[in-house]
Amino acid sequence: MLVTRVTDLIGRTPLFELATTGTGTRLLLKLEQFNPTGTAKIRMARAMVDDAERRGLLHAGGHIIESTSGNTGLGLAVVAAERGYRFTAVVDHHACKDKLRAMRAMGAELVFVADDGDDNLATSAREDLAESMAAGLPDAYFTEQHNNDANAVGYYPVAEELLAELDRVDILLSAVGTGGSLFGTATRLRQLGCTPRVIGVEPVGSIAFGGPGGPYWQSGTGTPPGATIGTAVDYSLLDEGVKVSDVAAFATARAVAAELGLMIGGSAGGSVHAALTRLEEFPPGSTVVTIVCDGGEKYLDTVFDDDWMSERDLLDTAAEHEVADMLNRYSPAAQLARAR
Repeated sequence: MLVTRVTDLIGRTPLFELATTGTGTRLLLKLEQFNPTGTAKIRMARAMVDDAERRGLLHAGGHIIESTSGNTGLGLAVVAAERGYRFTAVVDHHACKDKLRAMRAMGAELVFVADDGDDNLATSAREDLAESMAAGLPDAYFTEQHNNDANAVGYYPVAEELLAELDRVDILLSAVGTGGSLFGTATRLRQLGCTPRVIGVEPVGSIAFGGPGGPYWQSGTGTPPGATIGTAVDYSLLDEGVKVSDVAAFATARAVAAELGLMIGGSAGGSVHAALTRLEEFPPGSTVVTIVCDGGEKYLDTVFDDDWMSERDLLDTAAEHEVADMLNRYSPAAQLARAR
């Protein structure tokens, strides 16, 4: 395939069969790290800019501003570079350093809302600053990913790609940050005649599914206390919301890497943990799909760094062994051998 723009490489990401039960239930991972920038969010970044251009909110030489923990900013940096826009990312030090470096490499301007050494998640402060910056500049547009209808629309092709490969999706289980990837995919699946059970996953400490709020380390997902739940979180489509701790999420990401050589991000680890621990509960023969929003390579200095994990009391080798046992128990190869 010969292309002339980086965004022409978006989509057509592979499905990976991670686990299979003796009753024929399968857990499939939609590996979005095979998109440019290594993340699903470039899909919605392009959709938000397309929408802004159609509505006359972005003009030639304009200025895109967004609050981001990294992955949305990476996508917007690509689109801005292709189309000649200036892009400013409002960030905090909770974001992985490699994401910040990559945005800079692609020409983005970074504006921090916290001082060096303050690595707390500052979603609300970021969004307030991004909004005020855009309001003060005549050529600027705040894409406002958490409240932008084009966010979810950007993930419609995920549903189309799934149904091009699968007869059906019985359970769609994925992390919820802005909500765009899970609910955009679910919306389009329904439009195409497929109505899966929709299970959202958020970190313990996130408030989208109720319960007490608190700090968490899973990046780019959940709704921290003080932040507004985005309009892309469509509760009418949600059948169940579950919470996964940082320890369990990160143990899963680390075990998947160690056992299979597949690097997935920390929030994807949360989704995979939620799926693996209840795989036997789903009806026999179910097709379970998890959208893996990014790969683990961006988290080598956090989730996959023993010192960083230990300093935050997140390292749990027993939890990693438990996940490894589940991976081995549900290994597709192992199930095939048992069937013989």
